[in-house]
Amino acid sequence: MAVSKIVLSSLIHIRPITCAASYHTRLVPHPPDLVKWIKKEGGFVHQAVKIFPQEDNETYGLGLVASQDIPKGSLLIALPDHIPLKFESDAGDGADSVLVDLASQVPEELWAMKLGLKLLQERARLGSFWWPYISNLPETYSVPIFFQGEDIKNLQYVPLLYQVNKRCRFLLDFDQEVRRALASVKPNDHPFGGQELNASSLGWAMSAVSSRAFRLHGKKLAAGTRNEVPMMLPLIDMCNHSFNPNAQIIQEEDDSQLLIKVVAETEIKQNDSLLLNYGCLSNDLFLLDYGFVMPSNPYDTIELKYEGALMDAASMAAGVSSPNFFSPAAWQHQILSQLNLVGETAIVKASATSSFIEAMNITSDLFNSQQVSLGGPDLVEGRLLAALRVLLASDSETVQKHDLNTLQSLSAEAPLGITNEVAVFRTIIALCAIALEHFPTKIMEDESLRKQGVSASTVLAIQFRIQKKTLIIDIMRNLSKRVKLLSSKETTATQG
Repeated sequence: MAVSKIVLSSLIHIRPITCAASYHTRLVPHPPDLVKWIKKEGGFVHQAVKIFPQEDNETYGLGLVASQDIPKGSLLIALPDHIPLKFESDAGDGADSVLVDLASQVPEELWAMKLGLKLLQERARLGSFWWPYISNLPETYSVPIFFQGEDIKNLQYVPLLYQVNKRCRFLLDFDQEVRRALASVKPNDHPFGGQELNASSLGWAMSAVSSRAFRLHGKKLAAGTRNEVPMMLPLIDMCNHSFNPNAQIIQEEDDSQLLIKVVAETEIKQNDSLLLNYGCLSNDLFLLDYGFVMPSNPYDTIELKYEGALMDAASMAAGVSSPNFFSPAAWQHQILSQLNLVGETAIVKASATSSFIEAMNITSDLFNSQQVSLGGPDLVEGRLLAALRVLLASDSETVQKHDLNTLQSLSAEAPLGITNEVAVFRTIIALCAIALEHFPTKIMEDESLRKQGVSASTVLAIQFRIQKKTLIIDIMRNLSKRVKLLSSKETTATQG
């Protein structure tokens, strides 16, 4: 049931808007004019900003486009405070009280479901103030919770499979909670106008919010501070994503009313899309929440487990095996504890349930237990870097000359000596090779399959795993260059 297809040649992503049957399907065939509604309600939309269907190779969607050149600093969109859709926690009538009670059962990490309940309430309400906005929303979304089982398996990445499974399980459980809560509600107190909800409609609402909502400042509190409030911003949420945006969101307070504005951060040329930065997110979050994958994402990472057996296997493959991975010395164990990699304070990220992974028929042993990451701006997570530096060192006095920050920093070049640093990098390269081998298919196979006319959700799953594998290869190349440079320095020093 996925919708979008991703283009690898661009760093701009067009937000998916449709279902596989029709690439521009909204909730109603002919929704009200969103721009006219915003202007009627006291908002502002620049005359050159137009809603336009966008198709770029394999990507489809609706976005905002400049119909003429727009100078830098121009106001593009302004929404008064009553237009954004927010969850108001003050229980008023019976229906609102039921809604608040249901929202209190939503865990904070799935905050989108809380606002999603409000969205469903307004969708069911006859004459809702937000109907001109809601009716323009997509009929379905390209996030993995709507994938068929085979396409979930096609993701080939256990940490993401766990998150998909977790969200699906929550929706199924929450569906039952909602049914129980509404079973005894009086008709006048029914928060959804008597309409029945199910896991699918709850998933639609959660996906609508996760893919379109922004976390912005709310009204000033008595103490002078502001809470962070998730809200849906009509029209603004049609801006597509780029790490190099040409627009930005600004909040201003005018006569005690908050205004949400979009301002041109650069000059916007005619026919250019309006672009916002959704955040420095990994492809896991982009796919889970927005339904797309960013090519060459500088913030993407791959998660691996930290475990002695795996580290030892990697070091053996690199030719730098050390007994310390299985039985670290007391001083090494103490540092590992400080890094939260061993002991009671160890950071453990939950892994996929065994039954789910077995059903997916995917090897999960590489991704259980304590997790560390590779990639992103740091290239190697500091905890992993420090752990390998310490475990491949034999001199405790040299190690103890440096603080944890130095040991965790990749910019601190060879703090324990070049030989140690080369061994560390070679171990990580071998770890990457092991991770790459755990994927059932190779990139060339993925590329071939992608061209065989498979479904849109399969294309999206393939794009995701291609990016993970490409990331691993890029990390290996980066570290290989560092090894070569360090080795040349060591040779020069020896000859000198």
